Amino acid sequence: MIFLLSTAIVTVLATSVVVLAGMEEVPEPAKRIARSSPTDRRAPSAAPVPQVVAPLKRQREAHLLVLGAGTLPSQLVTTIRRQAGVAAIEQVDAARLPISGRYVSTMGVDPSSFRSYTPDPTARSDALWQAIAAGDAAVSYGLGTDGGLPLGSSVSAAGQRLRIGAVATMGLGVIDAVVSSRTARRLGLPQRNALLVSAPRADSARLKDALSRRVPSGVQVVVLKPVFKQIKTREAVASLADDRIRAVLTAAGSKLGAPYVWGAEGPDAFDCSGLIQWAFGRAGIRLPRVTHQQFASGPQVPLEEMRPGDLIFWRLDPTNPGYISHAAIYWGDGKMIQAPRTGDVVKIVPVHTKNLAGVVRVVAFS
Repeated sequence: MIFLLSTAIVTVLATSVVVLAGMEEVPEPAKRIARSSPTDRRAPSAAPVPQVVAPLKRQREAHLLVLGAGTLPSQLVTTIRRQAGVAAIEQVDAARLPISGRYVSTMGVDPSSFRSYTPDPTARSDALWQAIAAGDAAVSYGLGTDGGLPLGSSVSAAGQRLRIGAVATMGLGVIDAVVSSRTARRLGLPQRNALLVSAPRADSARLKDALSRRVPSGVQVVVLKPVFKQIKTREAVASLADDRIRAVLTAAGSKLGAPYVWGAEGPDAFDCSGLIQWAFGRAGIRLPRVTHQQFASGPQVPLEEMRPGDLIFWRLDPTNPGYISHAAIYWGDGKMIQAPRTGDVVKIVPVHTKNLAGVVRVVAFS
């Protein structure tokens, strides 16, 4: 379900924890550049003549992301396009952009072609893509609500004003903001330094390995869609060792009362997946950063077989009902520990099952 809100639609986008770590940060400008003036309070248009967005033609799915620090060489782009199994590619800009005092993983895109890589309701929304083409940003549901960037607001981005014209979860990962490539240049993002790869008939892991051998040093190849581990009926699933489970729960419990802050990874504030990653890290287990990737961190088990240390996931994002948007750690005795939302704190509460996506038993890997 997509909600029409005043100026644009609501819909989100996703990538990988590896990508986030490797993305370049667009530097914060000197404070003197960011001084406010009466004109700063108005959301500017991206260009005197708005960009025309082409109608949706064919929808695709992005399976891998190739990411470099600077513009990817044309020869490399051609090589990837010709790789066996690759059906289509889309060049984009990608960086961590300073927006309202925090670094947000952002993509600069061609609205006419990039829309093909987003979920169906988003892809079909001419209003949403026209808003992006006109100079607005689309931000994820989490960033728009818990992150404090509501629809229609005008925010500081790399020392300039940027209007939030859509709240849109587009289904790609830790990418929480999307702007047009024209706006991306205005904000200082590196140009055409990333490549979405659509390969519906290929094994993503094998294709990643093949491409990794062809890219130069410093260029990452990341699988965008996590592989979920399903178990057979009545199949026994081993838990982590007891000492590791205790370490996870002890670490999480030590943060009771810590405030929820969108994007926070500790040690003094957390969001839901940040608390999980931090607590498991204290037990020597390295988990991905975002909820939809943590959902692929182990086999799914029935709710009635849940054990302490298991992860519980929900689909709570109204802009993309299939998206995994919240997670908690099972504490035991029907309770869970979680970082709930803005204005709340890390707490232990009874497990609830409304919009439950599933329960995952983490396998030990680091």
